[in-house]
Amino acid sequence: MLKQILLILLVFSAFASFSQDTLETVNIKGKTKSIRKSFRVTANTAVMTSKELLKAACCNLAESFETNPSIDVSFSDALTGTKQIKMLGLTSPYLMITEENIPAVRGASQAYGLSFTPGTWIESIQITKGAGSVVNGFESISGQINTELIKPVSDIPFFLNVYGSTDARFEINTHFNKKISDKWSNSLFIHGNSRIAKNDVNNDGFLDNPLAKQINVLNRWQYTNAEKGWVSFINFRYMNDEKQTGEVAFDKNRDKGTTNFWGSEINTERVDISTKIGYVFPNMPYQSIGFQNAFNSHKQTSYFGLNQYNINQKSGFSNLIFNSIIDNTMHKFATGLNFAYDDFNEWVVVPNAAGNYDRIDTSIGAFFEYTYDNTTNFSLVAGARADKHNRLGAFVTPRLHLRYNPWQKAVLRASVGRGKRLANIFAENQSAFATSRTFNLMQTGGRIYGFNPEIAWNYGLSFMQGFTVFGKTADIGFDFFRIDFQNQVVVDWYQSPNQIDFYDLNGKSYANSLQVEFNLELIKHFDIRTAYKYYDIQTDYSSGKSERPLQAQHRFFTNLAFATHIGDKGKQWKFDFTYNWMGQQKLPNTASNPIEERFPEYSPSFSLLNSQITRTFSSVFEMYVGAENLGDYKQQKAILGSNDPFGPNFDTSIIYAPIFGKMFYAGLRYKIK
Repeated sequence: MLKQILLILLVFSAFASFSQDTLETVNIKGKTKSIRKSFRVTANTAVMTSKELLKAACCNLAESFETNPSIDVSFSDALTGTKQIKMLGLTSPYLMITEENIPAVRGASQAYGLSFTPGTWIESIQITKGAGSVVNGFESISGQINTELIKPVSDIPFFLNVYGSTDARFEINTHFNKKISDKWSNSLFIHGNSRIAKNDVNNDGFLDNPLAKQINVLNRWQYTNAEKGWVSFINFRYMNDEKQTGEVAFDKNRDKGTTNFWGSEINTERVDISTKIGYVFPNMPYQSIGFQNAFNSHKQTSYFGLNQYNINQKSGFSNLIFNSIIDNTMHKFATGLNFAYDDFNEWVVVPNAAGNYDRIDTSIGAFFEYTYDNTTNFSLVAGARADKHNRLGAFVTPRLHLRYNPWQKAVLRASVGRGKRLANIFAENQSAFATSRTFNLMQTGGRIYGFNPEIAWNYGLSFMQGFTVFGKTADIGFDFFRIDFQNQVVVDWYQSPNQIDFYDLNGKSYANSLQVEFNLELIKHFDIRTAYKYYDIQTDYSSGKSERPLQAQHRFFTNLAFATHIGDKGKQWKFDFTYNWMGQQKLPNTASNPIEERFPEYSPSFSLLNSQITRTFSSVFEMYVGAENLGDYKQQKAILGSNDPFGPNFDTSIIYAPIFGKMFYAGLRYKIK
């Protein structure tokens, strides 16, 4: 794998050499916050800049939120090493995850899609709590995460990032940029990663992390003609990701499809093509029209022991947006049409639910969003969209965001909105395939796997106050959100340790989320960010009302960031430290298992400590070292039935804490400006 990456670098080395002198640089001095929260933006939105992404080993999008208190990051299972994210206590399928406002992680890519966007490609991430904007669709329930990639027109000619860790993970990222003319710019991003050694720290006979390799290439073209008001982007992307996990002794060439040793392979190939064309009317800068188009093919072939899961999704998306004003710039609006097409070929081999689940989903919708901003202390965004879906029928999605500034450096926000989505029960619950559980689909005649669509209302209220302490900036704030489900496809891990039930909600299901956050610049260049989060997430299961499994009710977060003064030639030290405390989590029911294969009703609470030190030697070269889980906390028993993986008690899905223990890493970054 590394030889392939080096070969690619040699092929494109000339690209960097002749583009070195074509891009002018602009030096901007002054401190900017790595996470920005505005008192003027209507929605509850935080912007993570690339500066924030450098605070930890955020090798991909899933790992980019370790230092952000609004997003919870955890492992999805004991095998794949995949990290999942949650917002407002709900997993990522309830989030709308977009890339430059084009739907990105959805359908077939829900389980592993966040690991397919390298962190170095990202320019910024916008995190919006609440139902989001109707411009971006009807599926958002808990919020929206939008990533903005580095723009070719502003990129540097060459960037290199090399990373290695003690869990045998190695990565390399290279960016090549060339300004073709005064209107055309081109960027080529190449990412490769691999894990080449077998690790079994807890001595249960299973790999703690998968053997893996990935190649990921993105080519971006940008056309800008400011005089005539045109800007456009064209993206071509190819990604191939391979994972092998299971028992240490498993050999895929010898043991696949047998009961010699338990093993798994998850291979994904993805192609993405997207275009964005925007036009700003030269004599009316407040009026613009944009047209977005995207096509992707996502093919995953996988097996988990004797279970199989293959999915091939081909998707198309188009969005036409017109922005203008009503009378004056205090009254703005956005309106348009969008179309979505998804062709799923899905093959499942699991106990009680084997079969072909092919389908085609299509939808066409129209939206209108009105923004009022009096430029002083009040604004609102009110929107609605009407959609016609071949499975959901015709429906309307309303959403409203309000902002009020009662006094200086204070903002009060409120929001309400409705979301509707189809639950892709197999793609979203792939951790269940690596178990001996029977899949029990208690269908009710709905049009997606026999279930009805998920519908929920999101209500939010937040307040933030900025102030100074001994001349240093600080802010304190809180937000409270409640999500009420009118219908939900319940995934029931409580009924029995030998089965997993899927059924439509019969009763109530809700998620209450409270977050209190305090940020302070203690001394110059020394920032403290703290947050406490409380979750009350309850669902009426067939066995009665209960908490959502594997969700801590109480969490506490602290991030400390210190940077020395920038010296001669850009020399600087940066120190970052993150502390996470997770309260106890309710675990799935294992009471009927043999005593040695049981978990308690609740997990213990625990703490995680992460740290990174960065040494900048110049404006073009820096090195970093870091550690995750410095306290070496490990879930003592990670896999039930590990000594009999083809037996009735095998389960790798009940993961509430790390299983690898402490991990150290190092890397370097080099630029040509």
